[in-house]
Amino acid sequence: MEVLTPRDVPLGGLRAMTVRRTLPQRQRSLIGAWCFLDHYGPDDVDASQGMVVPPHPHTGLQTVSWLFTGEIEHRDSAGHHATVRPGELNLMTAGRGISHSEYSTPGTTTLHGAQLWLALPDSDRQVEPTFEHFAPEPVTAEGWEARVFIGSLLGSTSPVMTYSPLLGAELTLAGGTTLRVPVDPSYELGVLVDFGSLTLDGKPVAAHELGFLDPGAESIELTTAEETRLLLLGGPPFGEKIVMWWNYIGREHEEVVAYRAEWERLLETGSSDRFELPEDDPLEALHSPPLPNARMVRRGP
Repeated sequence: MEVLTPRDVPLGGLRAMTVRRTLPQRQRSLIGAWCFLDHYGPDDVDASQGMVVPPHPHTGLQTVSWLFTGEIEHRDSAGHHATVRPGELNLMTAGRGISHSEYSTPGTTTLHGAQLWLALPDSDRQVEPTFEHFAPEPVTAEGWEARVFIGSLLGSTSPVMTYSPLLGAELTLAGGTTLRVPVDPSYELGVLVDFGSLTLDGKPVAAHELGFLDPGAESIELTTAEETRLLLLGGPPFGEKIVMWWNYIGREHEEVVAYRAEWERLLETGSSDRFELPEDDPLEALHSPPLPNARMVRRGP
C-alpha cells in the first residue's frame, strides 16, 4: 500500500479558504479515472470567507461535489442552478466545455467536504455538458454506515452516469469496528480518511491521508480504533495519458493552449464556439493564469 499526503493550496486571496490537495501528485496522477481530489474543512466561514469561486471553465472531465457540512450554491453555463448539500451528489459533466461557479450559501457557518474530478475517456470527452443530482440512501449495519454516490458497493448502486467503471462512497465506522468490504479486483483503490484513523489491510492511514492499493484484491479490510469517516474511490486503470492544467483536461499541450485562448476570447469579446457564462452570476468570471514557460506534458499510466 502507498500512502499519499496532501499539500495545502489556497483558493484565493489573503483570507481564502485553504484546501488539502491529495491528487494529482508527482508520484501518482490518477486512481482509475479519478484525477483530482481537494479535501477541505471543517472551516469557520466567518474566518475563511468560505467558498468563493467565480465562473471558470472546464473541459474533458466530470466534477464530483460531496459535502459533509454546509451548503454550496452551483451555477453553470448549461443552465443548471442547484445547491450542494451534505450526503448528496452533484455531478457536472463538462465534456466539450462548460463554465460554473461555486459559493458557500449565506446560512453556512462551517464548510467541510471534497471536490473531485473524473477524467473523461478520449472517446467521450467532447460530449455535451450535463448535470445530475443524486441523494443516496444510507446502507447501515452494526458499526458502520455507507453512502454510495458512484458505482456499486455493499449492495447499493448509484444511477448517475459515468464514462468509465468507477466507485465513490462515503463510509463512517464506529471505533473498534473491523469491516471487510468486497471490491472489484480490476480496480485501483484510494481510501481518503476525513477524520479519525484506520488500518487498511493492516497498514495505518491517518486523518487527511490517502491509502492507495493496486488492482488485485477481491476485498479490503478496514479497522478503526476510533470513529472514522472516509471516502472510498476506485476504478480500473485509466489507460490514457492526459494533460491537466488549471481547469482544462486535454491530450496534448496545443489542445490545452487552444482551450485557454477560447475562454479568454469569451471574456474579451463575449463570443466563443466552446464556452458560455452562467446566467445571473454575482461575480465576474476568472481569467486563466499565464501559460507555463515549459511545454505541458502528458501524465498517467
